[in-house]
Amino acid sequence: MTSIPGRESGQVSAIGEKMRKDPVCGMPVDQKTPFTAECEGKMFRFCSEGCREKFLSDIICKSTRDSYDLIVIGGGPAGLTAAVYAATLRIDALLISRDLGGQAIDSTKVENYMGFDFITGPELVDKFRHQLIHSHYIDHLIAEVEAVEADEEGYRVKTPAAAYRARALLVATGMTRRKLGIPGEEDFQRRGVFYGNIPDFSQVEGWDVAVIGGGNSALQIVENLQPVAGAIHLISNSELKADQAVIERACRIPSLIRHEGFQAQVFSGDKHLSGVAIRKRGEEKMVEILVRGVFIAVGLQPNSGLAAPLLELNERGEIPIGPDCSTSRRGLFAAGDVTDAFGKRIIIAAGEGAKAAIAAREYLLHLKKRKCVTQS
Repeated sequence: MTSIPGRESGQVSAIGEKMRKDPVCGMPVDQKTPFTAECEGKMFRFCSEGCREKFLSDIICKSTRDSYDLIVIGGGPAGLTAAVYAATLRIDALLISRDLGGQAIDSTKVENYMGFDFITGPELVDKFRHQLIHSHYIDHLIAEVEAVEADEEGYRVKTPAAAYRARALLVATGMTRRKLGIPGEEDFQRRGVFYGNIPDFSQVEGWDVAVIGGGNSALQIVENLQPVAGAIHLISNSELKADQAVIERACRIPSLIRHEGFQAQVFSGDKHLSGVAIRKRGEEKMVEILVRGVFIAVGLQPNSGLAAPLLELNERGEIPIGPDCSTSRRGLFAAGDVTDAFGKRIIIAAGEGAKAAIAAREYLLHLKKRKCVTQS
């Protein structure tokens, strides 16, 4: 049986009837999916008609696909938008990501994304995903990218099970939540210390909690905790920096207790978090706040490690880009929160992803023209 992009788990015969992942891309699929196919007495389920067709065609032609014109790394708003545009621009492209949604999947409120006065992050990501795998299908693979290398032909992208080549590369790996790095933070992970995921709210129902941070993410967590938690302590090392409309809404919450100009020093507890010690900036005295849960939202750091061996990053660890999302290395483009583009917003990341895909197409067309001239 052939190796199909995304079949990271091996031979078809080893997957079986109870398989819950698309054998082509590795994406989790519902048992009720209408996209199925039978092969060698086994029933397979797919995330889309595109993956189903690829599965059947690769079985027939016995081919192994590992080379593309463009590889997009990252499944957040920038990467998904770039992939959709790559499909509409008819670019031979592959999207590789460990998941679909990125940080947007944790956003409980996305306000004023064009076309929506209000939509949740999961709802918006679901619409992105539908466009990618149903309306504008391209090859996609749910896998961790381990390394990226440059060679004479372009770029080589390594996953745990295979390597893929492309003439151009688009990095849209986004950002991850920044940690405080204080005593007790690692000890109480998932036992009272959280980073804002919606399912975590149920673990503090009825308890006093703290939210650390002063930006939009922190205040949105405060809003979402209001119907669930008891008292909500907002700890910010400076004045609140969120959008004014968000600040005004949050400050109307009667259970909110603000600690501006304070820094968290240590988390305490036995088997579960029971408190956090805070200290006002410029003072030595610490104040203990008894809480059952702490939600940390102190910013994000760029996931630029894959690109670091190939180009220089700025002082914040971001990938510097030009107006067309190009980088200092030929054929390597970047988009979204991993770059130094102004404004860390979902709508900006999506726009940058579209722009990067268009720029990558121009680059690939230039390569094709140059090759034709050389051959003539």
